[in-house]
Amino acid sequence: MECLATFDTTHMALLFEKACRASGLSARIVPVPRELSASCGLACTYPCNREEEVKQICHDKKVETAGFHRL
Repeated sequence: MECLATFDTTHMALLFEKACRASGLSARIVPVPRELSASCGLACTYPCNREEEVKQICHDKKVETAGFHRL
């Protein structure tokens, strides 16, 4: 299973990746998969087993996500 966060802006995707890595979490920017959206966009992978921590980082760092997905 792969976990992804999606974003409305490139800036938020970059901020998410930076915030996760600063907290010791692996995060990587990837294109949004076609099964989630037909538009071009960016998403970030993150460890599924640390989703609550990822959501807390987003809250603390004011990272705005469009959604969290499990594929």
